[in-house]
Amino acid sequence: MKMELPDFMKYSNKFTQKDFVEKISRIAKRAGSKLVYASLILYYTLQSDKVSKADKAIIIGALGYMISPLDVIPDAIPIAGLTDDLAVLLYVLKKVWTGIDPEIIEKARERLSKWFDEEEINEIQHLFDEDE
Repeated sequence: MKMELPDFMKYSNKFTQKDFVEKISRIAKRAGSKLVYASLILYYTLQSDKVSKADKAIIIGALGYMISPLDVIPDAIPIAGLTDDLAVLLYVLKKVWTGIDPEIIEKARERLSKWFDEEEINEIQHLFDEDE
């Protein structure tokens, strides 16, 4: 099922480091390892000086969208509420993937291991599967 992406760039002003950390900590288990992993990769990529300003702008838009309680499908709706967030994060992740340092990926995996067990972490192997 293909989903129409929302205009996530209008959420750029919603992103703050503090709000990101608070939200990701609060929703980690409910959101699942894929959403958290994608979020962490983008968050750590945002901090890199090897990433273009254009890529940073779309990352900020995507993370702002994830943080905002006013997105297309409200996060409070079980399961479906985070589907649009994951779609936006995966879209941006694919767009900026070539600029992502392997060290960032490892840092995101290490952080993920603090919240998820091995079985849940194995789910990230299929992060870019189209049917999920």
